Amino acid sequence: MASRPITLGIDLGTTSVKAALLEAAPGHPSGFVVLASCARAARAETQSAAAGPQGREQDVARIIQALNECLDALPRQQLQRVGAIGVSGQMHGILFWKAGQGCEWMQGGTALVFEPRAVSHLVTWQDGRCNSGFLASLPKPASHLSVATGFGCATIFWLLKNSPEFLKSYDAAGTIQDYVVAMLCGLPRPLMSDQNAASWGYFNTQSQSWNLEILEAAGFPVHLLPDIAEPGSMAGRTSHTWFEIPKGTQVGVALGDLQASVYSCMGQRTDAVLNISTSVQLAASMPVGFQPLQTPDPAAPVSFFPYFNRTYLGVAASLNGGNVLAMFVHMLVQWMADLGLEVEESTVYSRMIQAAAQQKDTHLTITPTVLGERHLPDQLASVTRISSSDLSLGHVTRALCRGIVQNLHSMLPFQQLKEWGVDRVMGSGSALSRNEVLKQEVQRAFPLPLCFGQDVDAAFGAALVMLRKDLGPKEP
Repeated sequence: MASRPITLGIDLGTTSVKAALLEAAPGHPSGFVVLASCARAARAETQSAAAGPQGREQDVARIIQALNECLDALPRQQLQRVGAIGVSGQMHGILFWKAGQGCEWMQGGTALVFEPRAVSHLVTWQDGRCNSGFLASLPKPASHLSVATGFGCATIFWLLKNSPEFLKSYDAAGTIQDYVVAMLCGLPRPLMSDQNAASWGYFNTQSQSWNLEILEAAGFPVHLLPDIAEPGSMAGRTSHTWFEIPKGTQVGVALGDLQASVYSCMGQRTDAVLNISTSVQLAASMPVGFQPLQTPDPAAPVSFFPYFNRTYLGVAASLNGGNVLAMFVHMLVQWMADLGLEVEESTVYSRMIQAAAQQKDTHLTITPTVLGERHLPDQLASVTRISSSDLSLGHVTRALCRGIVQNLHSMLPFQQLKEWGVDRVMGSGSALSRNEVLKQEVQRAFPLPLCFGQDVDAAFGAALVMLRKDLGPKEP
């Protein structure tokens, strides 16, 4: 009996790269089975002298190395059966390359791999070089989405002003996921889904086009903007055999990791999807035919991002999530090192969650916005209502977890979700799945059933989109 073709899903995240192999299984409740999956830490952070301390950049070679390690760990026999590849990744970010020279294919151990060549660093969504004064100087976009620091077009404007020579070295640009798709398919020009284009700013989702006139009038290098394709459509076919995956395998246009994550676990339209990993996203499906107002409001905490089939997701995207917990752990470890004590971060994390789980309530209030928010870029974190009885590790950790969830609730309240018809929250993300205290605080702020899907991850979502030709949330 001929075996069914396998779909490979790849997600190029901020901290890790993930890959998953899915096979259609008509008799299975979800319609598919996961054959294998793998994750590798990217460890790609790098310094940028030009951008200063606010810059956040990653080394593309290290991201591709993590991708190669992921593929290398998957079973060879199953890779030979891959019939389609879906790719998603971190939104908003941008890297530049020379068309036709972005990579070199070579033998890496036992497999053919591509290695980056004429490529810049990836300026990520966490980049803070565009301060509010600089953003205010930019032309107003003809889009329902405003432009924030870390958005691709804002970064190009900053480079145009501060490093114009840098831009002259390159003639192609994209997100990290667009770059991978372009390299796999040998595309002469990068292709971009409206999901990633909207995350760059200066893109009109109704007309499916860049704000070319506005950008050209401001001296923006519009030749760097990728061509647009429908999410779920094919970007091309692999130009080489890649880790046993046959040459000529179809590759989907790259998706946003938010949309791919939501797609992997939104069982029905009345689900909201809450992802708490490095950052936090709470997303709900807007009704068919919904169109956002075409005037951007930088102070609005909820954004409407393109999903599939020209529908939208209402999204509260907080910059402060698992990264804030990681900062707290790092701070404690640093304090202890200053006191002459060596403790592993993993030990500190598990002990503080344990302590908070036993401390059911606290009067201590932590506003955890260490990184500001896109709609409140200048906001900082604060601790209030400090009393002598609320100073234990359990109190502080409980208050911090509560603060992360309350901050999200202030952006997209429970009442708004109810008005949108949401009756269940699907939870995902490493910070939420391994933190019982965060789960409790989510249930406290959003009193709805909280469920965890079988596999809620952008790599699975990217594979599922390629696996299912009919897009849109599945009814369970």
